[in-house]
Amino acid sequence: MKAAVWYGQKDVRVMDVPEPPSPPAGWVKVKVQWCGICGSDLHEYLAGPIFIPVDKPHALTGSTAPIILGHEFSGDVVEVGPGVTNVAIGDRVAPDACQVCWECPRCREHRYSLCEKLAFTGLMTDGAFAEYVNVPAYTIYKIPADMSYEAAALIEPLAVGMHAVRRAPLVQGDTAVIMGAGTIGLATLMCAKAAGASKVYTVEVARARKEYALKAGATAVLDPTEVDVIARVKELTNGGADVVFECVGSDKTAPVALELARSAGKVVIVGIFEKASVLNFNALSFTEREVMGSLAYYGEFAPAIQLVADGRINVEPLITGKISLNDIVEKGFEELVHRKEQNIKVIVKPF
Repeated sequence: MKAAVWYGQKDVRVMDVPEPPSPPAGWVKVKVQWCGICGSDLHEYLAGPIFIPVDKPHALTGSTAPIILGHEFSGDVVEVGPGVTNVAIGDRVAPDACQVCWECPRCREHRYSLCEKLAFTGLMTDGAFAEYVNVPAYTIYKIPADMSYEAAALIEPLAVGMHAVRRAPLVQGDTAVIMGAGTIGLATLMCAKAAGASKVYTVEVARARKEYALKAGATAVLDPTEVDVIARVKELTNGGADVVFECVGSDKTAPVALELARSAGKVVIVGIFEKASVLNFNALSFTEREVMGSLAYYGEFAPAIQLVADGRINVEPLITGKISLNDIVEKGFEELVHRKEQNIKVIVKPF
């Protein structure tokens, strides 16, 4: 089968690889229908390795680069390993990406994205930019018969946004600012609206992403090249937002996110950073703002599927490109790098 394999920075190769074998006990084989290019995939392409193990095998999976990328995916179960009872051959599914030990303290609390040996499918072990992928059965979530495979491929980033909103937690009536209107920023925006945020302001410079933020329910979009974002947010929110979500992962935006929150407000760091950022800690101690991290999800996949299934959230408009696996570098990674203005989510058909 063909797969998109990460070898190093700017070195992703579409090549023939062996099809995964029959799944072992507790695992399933999924025939991939669609897989989205995630911001973390783009980070690995441009600046990796960030998550991908290179020098020594990963503690849980034993894998090292080269690694087949891809973790935002949908598909059909085509084979199940011994002992699997939660899914069956033929089930339409959207797996989550977290492979975990289930033994460490955080796993025992079911906060499994904080597992001491956490492995993401498609980063620490082979993923879904391929015709078939083997994953643990505990990562599998069934999708309704009337949900498109395209929409199901966006359940994973939607769950990331929902987890961020729950981490705050954002409550009904809160005002929010979301920095960045990429897929995760827009997913967070939609989840904030679904949670009852009274006003949600998005900070974004890319034209297409500004438009999508407004369509997704943003109260207004603020362009830092056009306005003083800090001053404008304080004016609009009477001193600062209740909750700020940093969904860019930039050393330049993180300090700004802190200043956008009101005194005793909350800042949730959702973005993945390629380099360290500097924060003014007096901006914390003098205002009692809270800063917290948000990684992936634990418990959000099923409600994310339900929000899409019942129509409260429509993720399909976020899809701005559908490509074949053979075009993943030129029309996927390079397109997202050089034509950010025109793109939100590009999904890939692996066959």
